[in-house]
Amino acid sequence: MAVSQISVFLESRPGHLKNILDAFEIMGINVRGYSASDTGDYGIARFILDKPDVALDVLRERGCAATLAQVLCIRLPDKPGELARVMGVIAEAGINVLYSYSLISTIIAIHVDDTASAEVALQNLPIELVSQDEISKSI
Repeated sequence: MAVSQISVFLESRPGHLKNILDAFEIMGINVRGYSASDTGDYGIARFILDKPDVALDVLRERGCAATLAQVLCIRLPDKPGELARVMGVIAEAGINVLYSYSLISTIIAIHVDDTASAEVALQNLPIELVSQDEISKSI
């Protein structure tokens, strides 16, 4: 039950991220979560969107360097220790978390080096995996 994430490679200059967000708005694409990081002259913005396929087409039409990856989105109970519990399950399964960021409310996206194995490790636990269909609905 992985969710599509789009990563966009950006020049680190004023307005570049806004131009991408404006393109999403024009096409009626809703951002459900994002992360932006800087590496000096360039950065990476990662997006969880309600219409990832449309967004990827829009970005490519505009000449943006963009890639699609699969991430797990997990709804955490809003109580102390839940993030540590999930990360512990993944670590115990021998799976490396490559990066993680939060979305709306307590839904988090985790990009791991083995999505299928992480899903198996989490499926029988009281952890709710969020589907792309659920991300696409209004929250």
